[in-house]
Amino acid sequence: MYPNPNDKLSYITEDTVYFFSHAYDPLNNWSAHRVRLWGELFSTVEHGFHFRKFSETAPEIAAQILEAPSPWAAMQIERTHREQRRKDWQAVKDDIMLELIMAKVEQNDDVRDCLVGTADLHIVENSPWDSYWGCGKDGKGKNRMGK
Repeated sequence: MYPNPNDKLSYITEDTVYFFSHAYDPLNNWSAHRVRLWGELFSTVEHGFHFRKFSETAPEIAAQILEAPSPWAAMQIERTHREQRRKDWQAVKDDIMLELIMAKVEQNDDVRDCLVGTADLHIVENSPWDSYWGCGKDGKGKNRMGK
């Protein structure tokens, strides 16, 4: 039976790590881990991800995202300007996320230690509202972040 994502946001079972915050917070894209990539310094992976949607098509929006005071604010800026993001976004978003995550792990020892600490366990982004990057409300999402 799939664990209810509303019970706890992070926990471990016999063979799986479910993360969203707390002990596995370093794996969260909103965690306070800076990432230097593409000639920029991002406050979080979330900032970098949304920045990349506009860096080529609308640099003024990308600059707003770069300066956003929180990952939530970066996401809100993106949501109000979606029509201006790069046209190939759906085709490149997984590769961009992979670049960001690799840089985060390489540049932050605690993130690397957290990831290594999961050993051979399955990793699941236990997000009840994201069924692409996470497991979604019903636990049947694609879990691209966990993979």
